[in-house]
Amino acid sequence: MPYDVPVTERYSFIDGVHKFWVYSTDKPLSQNSTTRPRSEIRIRGYDYSSGVWQFQGHGFVPYGTSGVCIMQVFGADPPRETTLMVGAYNGTLSYYRAPILVPNIWGRWFQLNVIHNVEASNVKVYLDGIQVYEATRHGDHSHYFKFGVYTQDDPSYYMESQWRGVRVLKMVHPC
Repeated sequence: MPYDVPVTERYSFIDGVHKFWVYSTDKPLSQNSTTRPRSEIRIRGYDYSSGVWQFQGHGFVPYGTSGVCIMQVFGADPPRETTLMVGAYNGTLSYYRAPILVPNIWGRWFQLNVIHNVEASNVKVYLDGIQVYEATRHGDHSHYFKFGVYTQDDPSYYMESQWRGVRVLKMVHPC
C-alpha cells in the first residue's frame, strides 16, 4: 500500500473477493522505499525452500489495467528478486513482460495455478486448467507467494486486480 493512504483506499475484501488497486502516481510502500506503487498480499505461513508448492486462485483484470504484476513467486538469485511474475499488459497475461501466456484476459474471471517444484528447479503456469508455460526457476533458498497489483513498466494510470478462492497447497509425492 502507498504509505500515505489508509489500506481501505487501495484494498477491499467483500463477499469473498479481494480487490486491489493503485494509481501510477501513488507513493511507494514507505517514505524511504524506491519501490513502485503496489497493493498486494504476501501469503504468510507458507514460506518454503524445498518441495512442490502450488498457488491457486481465480483472478480478474478489468479493461484498461496494464503494466502491472498481479501474482508472483518471490525469491531468486540476484539480479532477480522473483522466480515468477505474472503480468497484465494491454489485455494479456504474460510471464514477466514476455512471453504472452494468454491474450484477451480483460474483463473475465480466470483460474490461475502456479506449481513451483524447488528440487526440479522449475515452475509451471496453468490458466483455466491448461498448462501455458514452464520455466526454470531463478535460484534462491526461500520463496513465498504474493498477489494483488504491483506497478511495472509502462503502467496505466489505474491498475486493479481481483481475486477469490486463493489457496496455497503443498503437494505430496507418493513414495
